[in-house]
Amino acid sequence: MTRSHIPRGGGGDELPDGGNGGGTGGSCADDPGGDPRGDDAALLARSAREPESFEPLVGRHSTALHGYLARRAPSAADDLLSEVWLRAFAGRAGFDPAKGTVRAWLFGVARHVLAAHWRGTEATGPDVPEPIADPWYAVDARLDAAAVAPLIRRTMVELPHVERELLLLVIWEQLTPAEAADVVGVPQGTARSRLHRARARLREAIDRSSLTSLTGERA
Repeated sequence: MTRSHIPRGGGGDELPDGGNGGGTGGSCADDPGGDPRGDDAALLARSAREPESFEPLVGRHSTALHGYLARRAPSAADDLLSEVWLRAFAGRAGFDPAKGTVRAWLFGVARHVLAAHWRGTEATGPDVPEPIADPWYAVDARLDAAAVAPLIRRTMVELPHVERELLLLVIWEQLTPAEAADVVGVPQGTARSRLHRARARLREAIDRSSLTSLTGERA
């Protein structure tokens, strides 16, 4: 994300715009050699009184958030990313570290921004893109044309929406199961059981594909 993607906040505070605001990752404000996400919660809390403390979060998380948005709304991803950061900055006082990580909270903000985007799209015309948080066609387009692809495609389409969303958040966006649960808004135990079920179905599909390739029979 370039500097042009870092919008100015309305009203009192302004969203910080130091450095290049790039989405390729930023240095850790307090411990450059440490975990780049280790002090996310501390930075977010400090930004309530020191708005410039928000800037490292933009650098650290923009690439992942932009990827999440681009896989779901490619033509609008840049604008949606700006809206995510505006909302996150405006609502930073509402973050509760007891409920999850800053990363999960940011993805939750992005999910709500996408929902608003799709509602606006539905209001302007009948041709509605793929539903919120379900970028299946983007995944489908990148599947290899090997024998396993049709079975994986069919299995993913047949998964319940929440299971598919959780699976894509963990596999595609590299969130932890706990973070994916926070984003979707389900209990962590429920998320883990649904992920286990979804992975089991995918493994079964892959096993069927392997058997088909050996025997020449259709799955």
